[in-house]
Amino acid sequence: MKVLGIFGSPRKGGNTDILLEETLKGSQEEGAEVDRIFLTDYVITPCKECHGCDQTGQCVILDDMQKIYPKLLESDIIILASPIFFYGVTAWAKALIDRSQALWAKKYLLKDPSLGKEGRKKKGFFISVGATKGPRVFEGAILTVKYFFDTFNAEYAGELVFRGVDGKGDILLKHPETLKQAFEAGRKLVKDR
Repeated sequence: MKVLGIFGSPRKGGNTDILLEETLKGSQEEGAEVDRIFLTDYVITPCKECHGCDQTGQCVILDDMQKIYPKLLESDIIILASPIFFYGVTAWAKALIDRSQALWAKKYLLKDPSLGKEGRKKKGFFISVGATKGPRVFEGAILTVKYFFDTFNAEYAGELVFRGVDGKGDILLKHPETLKQAFEAGRKLVKDR
């Protein structure tokens, strides 16, 4: 079983990175093969809405996203981690999501059977922290992530989200129980697959 961890924070070693790493450890504990993508290490041009993918299901922009598409399609479980920026995911995560329009075109316009109802089912999981304690802080990001996962047949399996977390390492200081929660989430994702 392949698990892909997507690090969407510009701050390496920050709160979402800590949580995602622990989740991946839990998945490895259950025997999964784990791969990691740090989005800040990739050049992903934003979607140009040129509709170049509508006829082929392939994005016409040739950049590092071409390395990511196969990983999204080959993985059984995809875990996206992003802090909240203005009630949404980071620009790095949003660029990845928007460029998945090519997969959407492949699934919904071209009716590729590998992405249709008969295609291989996957799981998607979201990890996030937000500085504000607002009750709706994660709503927009969760909705966006659900639609992202849908483009490659990943059922939304849930999330780990924590409010009032901002400074680097705050997750450990303010919510020490989260590492165990993240580890168990990683195990559960693999066990329930």
